Amino acid sequence: MMFSVGLFRSALLLLAGCMLSGCLPSSPGDEEKEPYFLAGKSRVSTMDFKGAVESFEKAVEVNPKSAPAHFELGWLYDQKESDPAAAIYHYERYLKLLPNSSKEEMVKAHILACKQQLAQTVSLGPVTERQQREFELLAEENKRLREDVEKWRAYALRLQSLTNQPGAALPVARPAQSSTPAQPVPAGSAGAGRPTVTPAASPRTHTVKAGETATMIARQYGVRVEALLAANPKLEPRRMRIGQTLIIPSP
Repeated sequence: MMFSVGLFRSALLLLAGCMLSGCLPSSPGDEEKEPYFLAGKSRVSTMDFKGAVESFEKAVEVNPKSAPAHFELGWLYDQKESDPAAAIYHYERYLKLLPNSSKEEMVKAHILACKQQLAQTVSLGPVTERQQREFELLAEENKRLREDVEKWRAYALRLQSLTNQPGAALPVARPAQSSTPAQPVPAGSAGAGRPTVTPAASPRTHTVKAGETATMIARQYGVRVEALLAANPKLEPRRMRIGQTLIIPSP
């Protein structure tokens, strides 16, 4: 008789140990009666969301397989704490512990929304001071390169305008026919070996007046702004001076 009582006590102790260690499954109703879980629900009702998170975290520490506690943590991290990564973890633990739950579709929808939110924030990390300085240096380098390109473009346009601008040709008078043959010019004379030079037409100029811009002047003479800048390489469109003389290229 005493042997049977001792065996019964040993079985009770073994059963209690298994329940404390999580060997035996507990029902969702038992998990929702756990003291930390109840404290978490109470804090949610009073809108103490940070305290509720602490309570549900302790409930998970006591019973890592508490599906209701994982669900509450997923909801809190999703809706109240703005921590999508933690919300995804607890939502997925809930689905693993209760794969046929009536909340399965809703939880999956929340997981998808959290993943989308996480994808939008992962690549937008804070910019360090060093990175900001590197951005500024790159911006300065790009500005300098653009200025160099503009200078070369203006130089090329100037060369093009000078090359495509023919001088005003003067009519050449033909000598009258005479019976006297033309005498050869001595090699040492002043006119020997000199080609006929046609004087070029004098370029047009414009004196800058108050309120005028490079665009207005170019439009006034019917020329392109690029050609005007090419003909005046030292001209700074934003710093034009009153009384400054500009060369107007041919249209």
